[in-house]
Amino acid sequence: MNPMNHTTPKGISNFEKNSTTKLQMVAKNDSNLFYAMLESSEKGLSTSTVEEKIKKFGYNEIEHEKAPSWYKQFIMAFFNPFIAVLFVLVIISAIMDVCIVPPDERDYKTILVVGSMIILSSLLRFWQEYSSNRAAENLKNMVKTTATVFRRNKGKTEVNIRDIVPGDIIYLSAGDMIPADVRIIKSKDLFVSQAILTGESHPLEKREYTIPDADKKSPLELENLCFMGTNVVSGTATAIVVTTGNHTYLGSIGKAISGKRTETSFDKGVNKVSWLLIRYMLVMVPLVFLINGLTKENWLEALLFAVAIAVGLTPEMLPMIVTANLAKGAKNMSKQKVIVKKLNAIQNIGAMDILCTDKTGTLTIDKIVLERHLNVLGHEDDEVLKWAYLNSYHQTGLKNLLDIAVLEHVEIHEYLKVEEDYVKIDEIPFDFQRRRMSVILEQKNKKHLLICKGAVEEMLNLCSHAFYPGENSKIHTETDSIVPIDPKMRETVLQTSKKLNEDGLRVLLVAIKEYENHDTDYTVEEESNLILTGFIGFLDPAKPSAKPALENLQKLGIKVKVLTGDNDIVTKKICRDVGIPFQEILLGTDIEHLSDSELSDKINEISIFAKLNPIQKSRIVTLLQKQNHTVGFMGDGINDAPALRNADVGISVDTAVDIAKESADIILLEKDLMVLQKGVIYGRRTFGNIIKYIKMTTSSNFGNMFSMIGASIFLPFLPMRPIQLLIQNLLYDISQTSIPWDKMDKEFMEKPQKWDAKGISRFMMYIGPISSIFDYITFAVMYFVFKANSLEHQNLFQTGWFVEGLLSQTLIVHMIRTRKIPFIQSWATAPVVALTSLIMLIGIAIPFTPFAKAIYMEPLPLSYFPWLIGILTGYCLLTQFVKNLFIKKFNQWL
Repeated sequence: MNPMNHTTPKGISNFEKNSTTKLQMVAKNDSNLFYAMLESSEKGLSTSTVEEKIKKFGYNEIEHEKAPSWYKQFIMAFFNPFIAVLFVLVIISAIMDVCIVPPDERDYKTILVVGSMIILSSLLRFWQEYSSNRAAENLKNMVKTTATVFRRNKGKTEVNIRDIVPGDIIYLSAGDMIPADVRIIKSKDLFVSQAILTGESHPLEKREYTIPDADKKSPLELENLCFMGTNVVSGTATAIVVTTGNHTYLGSIGKAISGKRTETSFDKGVNKVSWLLIRYMLVMVPLVFLINGLTKENWLEALLFAVAIAVGLTPEMLPMIVTANLAKGAKNMSKQKVIVKKLNAIQNIGAMDILCTDKTGTLTIDKIVLERHLNVLGHEDDEVLKWAYLNSYHQTGLKNLLDIAVLEHVEIHEYLKVEEDYVKIDEIPFDFQRRRMSVILEQKNKKHLLICKGAVEEMLNLCSHAFYPGENSKIHTETDSIVPIDPKMRETVLQTSKKLNEDGLRVLLVAIKEYENHDTDYTVEEESNLILTGFIGFLDPAKPSAKPALENLQKLGIKVKVLTGDNDIVTKKICRDVGIPFQEILLGTDIEHLSDSELSDKINEISIFAKLNPIQKSRIVTLLQKQNHTVGFMGDGINDAPALRNADVGISVDTAVDIAKESADIILLEKDLMVLQKGVIYGRRTFGNIIKYIKMTTSSNFGNMFSMIGASIFLPFLPMRPIQLLIQNLLYDISQTSIPWDKMDKEFMEKPQKWDAKGISRFMMYIGPISSIFDYITFAVMYFVFKANSLEHQNLFQTGWFVEGLLSQTLIVHMIRTRKIPFIQSWATAPVVALTSLIMLIGIAIPFTPFAKAIYMEPLPLSYFPWLIGILTGYCLLTQFVKNLFIKKFNQWL
């Protein structure tokens, strides 16, 4: 959408006319009218009114963000290219076995078996996706996004954003996500980022003034409206909710905005594999049809057999196996305090080879302590603590960890008479450009006092004078003399700051300014010619768990890079403490002057990036992705949101600001790299099990094709009837449904795992034909030893190959699942062993059951089974030999 376009953008053509009109009307009119329009008042809504409005307007939810209804999911389970192939087979079989034959020769077996495969595959897929969607919804509900609302008889209260209704009075401050479409009632230096809606990176100032020509403008252009999903960059406001849920601007554009994300490597990988198999099918199936038609001269039977082969080649369980693996991975990860918001992020976290993380709270304990409060000469002085306490106590914006640390000094609260002797008049909130914030207080003498705290360099440039400390370093009435800041004092301040930084302290300067009279509102222009009072130094020590967690991540093949807005000196100290090696540091100011190609040349070798703004963090993530890295980004602040959204996997914590939680794919219930390490391991295990299924299916199907083509040329009958082929395929697929419960080899878990379409194709070529060799041996045994070489003995031949084919396919599960020797060096988990064993027993038993006759089978002679054992043993030994050669040549297995 072009934010400059005054007309309604295409994406919101379905934005309800009455919603647009409603927004324009509240923007155009003052509070007397819009309170009446929204059936509200400045006292807020009562509980009963809220309940009525929820009945009328519904919950504040966007429809597309919820899982589709169960019946929609059920219908969609039948829609995929593989199920379509099965439907075609049913239609062809219905024509050839039912419609064009006499009533007494009608045969419904193929239709029933294929129909059962369609139903089973689709039901399994539906149940897995339905269950995983429900699980994902439940997991998402564990992370509550709230808003501060003013309700009648309750006052200010935190409510879940889904319970907000039109007419609610809400409070906004830096870091908040706007929970609905709202009209500003009162604001103070409010800047809102609308990038999610317009793509415009610069925050827009929002004010409460009426706009007389609002009905002639697009809602996005109205300065007194804020929209759902956008976020407050700085400032504060009180607003009234106009529209909620699907009636909001964001709700109307639905998937076109918040639901749309670039295709992940996971999606691309699954698609590539699916089309790889379909391409093989499009080549091989017509070939089998032509060979059978020409040699047997029964074109209808040849067509049916070719279509049955298409089914044999079709990995109809692929969607179900993938979803089952992801859902199980999400469930396991939730037990480890890792909440997966987007299932596909599981594979991406396993593929991650670079983790970009903020420093605070991830590498440090996230418990800031006010360690030092020094005057300008660098000596402890309680007077500095007084100014800092007054500033932190009276601010109403986003109270960060530094403010909380200052306010822990409750011992001076009573002494200062913070509420009795100081009345708050105004506030200039924090923002990332100024890197400071101010409060303005009225003292007992009626004079106004501006107290400003902020980053050292920015604050020092604003100070013209400083308090020269007296002998008394305790809290006292201001008797210190005021002196100009000369170059010598400036150097002393910078050196003191540097020394504190080198000790790992985060340093802020505190300055004041007194006014006799000041009638107008205070603005940033007032933050000049300040009097410097001194330093406050905060310590956020390194987490004890950070060093071992980083060592473990490095063992898993993940490089860690620190991307922080903090200064380079503090960051270096923490990185040394936690063991992150570095030689060079890049600062935001350096990055600003580098082109993308120059920055790309440097970023691989650099571990620490300091003093970054949000756009620079996002830029580094994007450039790393362009170098074919899978990048994870871990952050919890407002300034982390763009990078979280751009990363392959955005990781946040449940204590993060709203916009960070909404931008993340994965949320940790504990801000600890140890928890993340467990997430990486589960991600790799999940991906490994998906790759197992794909490689088993592709190699097995590819081998079957060679067997089919050869048998079709030399045999006077079909090597296996379509109905037998379908049953064999169904049993094999069932044996593979236990794969999500399997484990992975330690070697596989030690490095990042990505989709490799070439690797899958290469695996098919090497491993697939092995089964064909033993299929041909089986053909020879059945043809020459058991004399099943004529049309009247075809049932025996087909039964022999059915059993050998099913057992070899099922054994391949154990051969492929590990690079080690199966049953000796590595055992599958109990569910895999149990299910594959059960399927093998069923396969052996079928020819001896009454069901055998219905599918053209007959009991096998006992002398067949020694041959079967020999063939299967030879198959396992040759597969292991080729496996070792493959690993030696390509240094890869799964």
